[in-house]
Amino acid sequence: MASNIHVPEKILVEIWKNRQFNQAITTESGETIEILEVGEENKENGGPDFLNAKIKIGNLTYVGDVEIDNTHHDWKNHGHSINKRFNKVILHAILNNESNQKYVYTQDGRKISTICFTQFIDNNQIDKIRKSIIVDPDKKTNKIHCYKVSVFADEQTKIDFLADLGLGRFRKKCEKMVNRLRELIFIDNLQVQEPDFHYAIPEEAYSNKLTIENLNNKHVWEQLFYETIFEALGYSQNRQIMTKMAESVPITYLHSLEIPQEELADTIEAIFFSISGLIPDTNTLKETETIAYVRKITEIWLKYQESYDGKVFDSTDWHFFKLRPQNFPTIRIAAGARLAKRIMHDDLIPSLMKKFYEIHNHTVLKNSIRTLLITKGDGYWKKHFSFDKTSSEETHYFLGNTRADEIFINVILPFVYLYFDLFNKKKFAEK
Repeated sequence: MASNIHVPEKILVEIWKNRQFNQAITTESGETIEILEVGEENKENGGPDFLNAKIKIGNLTYVGDVEIDNTHHDWKNHGHSINKRFNKVILHAILNNESNQKYVYTQDGRKISTICFTQFIDNNQIDKIRKSIIVDPDKKTNKIHCYKVSVFADEQTKIDFLADLGLGRFRKKCEKMVNRLRELIFIDNLQVQEPDFHYAIPEEAYSNKLTIENLNNKHVWEQLFYETIFEALGYSQNRQIMTKMAESVPITYLHSLEIPQEELADTIEAIFFSISGLIPDTNTLKETETIAYVRKITEIWLKYQESYDGKVFDSTDWHFFKLRPQNFPTIRIAAGARLAKRIMHDDLIPSLMKKFYEIHNHTVLKNSIRTLLITKGDGYWKKHFSFDKTSSEETHYFLGNTRADEIFINVILPFVYLYFDLFNKKKFAEK
């Protein structure tokens, strides 16, 4: 089989799961392989593809996980080499070994053997599996539940249906935001100073009438906006952990530090990365630029560490699995630090509101909002996707046009609608 082909990972998973090899398997270093147990398929968002496999490599039997990728380079490109979730991997199975490498290495430095599917399967097997996936709806990788009946609906029916779904989704987002707003008002009224919240919100807090005095609290709106922005930056895989970090490092805490304006962006970035748990041990670092950057943010953090008594996270809380490097949490944290600075110092929220008041053309409004959100790459993370590894291409934007538009739809519109609606500005809410 040609060594440079690319097939859906689902096909490779089926090959491994059903042991569809046409000859005895050996590692790239020449050791014999005996698959005693293929393991349990991992259908969650993060972690290796198969868990608790049992494999005999040479004369030794290993119990652990199996990761399946298209190429050898995917191990680093997908962040497995810096993710503790992959420290139990005992075998890296790939379709193409374009670099002729025999091993990959885990985050804790352990060497893992590699097998290359191209040596043990042929094109007929690939075609057969591909056809079975097409025929069997339970194996389809891209499907919707109503695909069998959707062909009978006319185009306008589909458009109306999607519009109703979109409106319902928008309402749910607004409902979620107003509930969080009530929580933040309750927390603020308690005058709790801790950065991390460890108490239950009583049910009556969700039904209490919102007063003008409550709604005029600037910090409550800032925190709501800040949290929803961070949630959006996290995508599906890091949505929860990004939100937790915004809750653990509230905007009021950052305001309380009285950071000089010229140091604000660097300081917020240092605080976020220190609390994230992603900073590696300096003794393991090799790249000069990374060593200098880690020392810099560590020194900044030491100035403020005593004032923080909230949650500190662990590197295993973050997902790198199946993410494009541009979407790694490291890049999203860098973007979040710069947006937090705009919220605190550059009047990001008032600027958004002003545009909704003054701009009447919807296209012009969207483009104008986009310019407030787009975040250009700079500093250390312009040339890195992960610690201690220079990227082959510079990151020109931490947050570009596409993500800015998604945030406009999923964060800005419901946030601004909620603001106008609660302050009884119906005209602008409808707009």
